[in-house]
Amino acid sequence: MGADPSWLVPLVAPFLIGLIVGAMIKATAKFIILLLVLVALLALTGSIALSVENLLERAMDYLPNLLRTGNAVKDILPYTSLSFILGLLLGLWKL
Repeated sequence: MGADPSWLVPLVAPFLIGLIVGAMIKATAKFIILLLVLVALLALTGSIALSVENLLERAMDYLPNLLRTGNAVKDILPYTSLSFILGLLLGLWKL
């Protein structure tokens, strides 16, 4: 009787995934900025001691795992879909 809504699912699913991913990225970015401000304040007050060597050593421990995880996520997300990109941008901007 009516129009077949099966064409709507391939458009809406990537949009919703993009919306959720955008909101997660925005929340994570806010958390990281607040964490960096906290670490900077603790370092300025002398509560913690930071050295460049220590930071580089820790970065070399965590960055390979982070890159592997990023590559796995890149293979899963439909980042070539226009509806995903629109959802991602909307999630970053509004949510």
